[in-house]
Amino acid sequence: MIKLWVRALRAPFFQAVIIPTVLGTAIAWYQDGIFHLGYFIMTVLGAVFVNAGTNLSNDYFDHKSGNDDNNEVFTTFSGGSRVIQDGLISAKKMHITALIFFGLAAIIGFYFTLTRGWPVLVIGLVGVVSGYLYTATPMKFVYRGWGELIAGLNCGPLVVLGAYYVQVQHFSIEVVVASIPIGFLAAAILYINQFSDYKPDKEANKNTLIVILGPKRAVKGYFLLMAVVYLVIIIGSISHTMPVWSLISLITIPLAWKAAKILQRNYDGGDKMIPAMASNIATHLTVGLLLSLSYVIAGIMV
Repeated sequence: MIKLWVRALRAPFFQAVIIPTVLGTAIAWYQDGIFHLGYFIMTVLGAVFVNAGTNLSNDYFDHKSGNDDNNEVFTTFSGGSRVIQDGLISAKKMHITALIFFGLAAIIGFYFTLTRGWPVLVIGLVGVVSGYLYTATPMKFVYRGWGELIAGLNCGPLVVLGAYYVQVQHFSIEVVVASIPIGFLAAAILYINQFSDYKPDKEANKNTLIVILGPKRAVKGYFLLMAVVYLVIIIGSISHTMPVWSLISLITIPLAWKAAKILQRNYDGGDKMIPAMASNIATHLTVGLLLSLSYVIAGIMV
């Protein structure tokens, strides 16, 4: 049963919110010398709960639209968890569990609102509402080509800023700049995974950027996402908006390049895309961890 729910929750993708939480907390320690372990753990749980609710509700609404049911080219990384399609968990139970996770996130959010300040309420509301409306009516963001924007915002600036604010109760330009690469990398996870979903998405009128641009043209979009990630890191380091140690994350460029070149050869999707998807996720993980480490090193060196 546990294994089944890990699959339904798509738990491995929780890294998309855990990594920015670590980064925001590391920046707070670097700038203010403050680290509240309890707040950090609660922030991780809150972010994971929102992500869990989003994943479950997405599967539910993609089932209702027929999108996942008609998908015959799903992979380990794309096409949803498939637990509804395989008859393992009912659609109703998926939806109810999604609402429970959103409710758990709300409890943590209200606690932080009372103890740390009202900005947490704003950040939490944006995360929960946009997460649910990602595939739900009336907005259905991902069906309108806004999926990457929502994913990048929620798993980048929103989580990084939230984790940072919970620790120090203020914001800074530096934390905003540092959140941009991790946001673009989060958007890239969604972006590259949607190549395999192109045909069922198009049939279900799910107008992702891949559907709007077409797979061949959309390949350039992935190169652009990666370019922005590394350019922001370089410019941020040179301008001292980010620690110079942030440049250690550039060692991940070959990993990102590998994903891009595989995508360029196999943009039609299918199993040949799996190495690209895996490399893309590894890039997100390693860049996020190295950026966090750079702030720790910089803090120690002061």
